[in-house]
Amino acid sequence: MISKLISWFERQAFGVCEWWGKKLGIKTTHVRMYFIYLSFFTFGSPVIIYFIMAFMLEHKDFFKPKKYRRRSVWDL
Repeated sequence: MISKLISWFERQAFGVCEWWGKKLGIKTTHVRMYFIYLSFFTFGSPVIIYFIMAFMLEHKDFFKPKKYRRRSVWDL
C-alpha cells in the first residue's frame, strides 16, 4: 500500500526533481534529498522556487525562444 502511494506521488508530482536529475546526470532521489536538506537550512524558501520551476516545466513551450519552436515535423 505504501509503495503504491509513493509511486503514485512520484508520477503525479511536478517532475522538477526528475528533470534536474536527468539534466545533471544524478539520481532523482539524491536531488530530492538535497532539496529537502536545502529547505531545512533556508527555512522553506526553495519551495517557492520549486513551484516556479514546476510552472515553467508545465508551460515550457511558452518559455522556449521562437527560433527553437517547430510547427510541424517538416519545419527545419
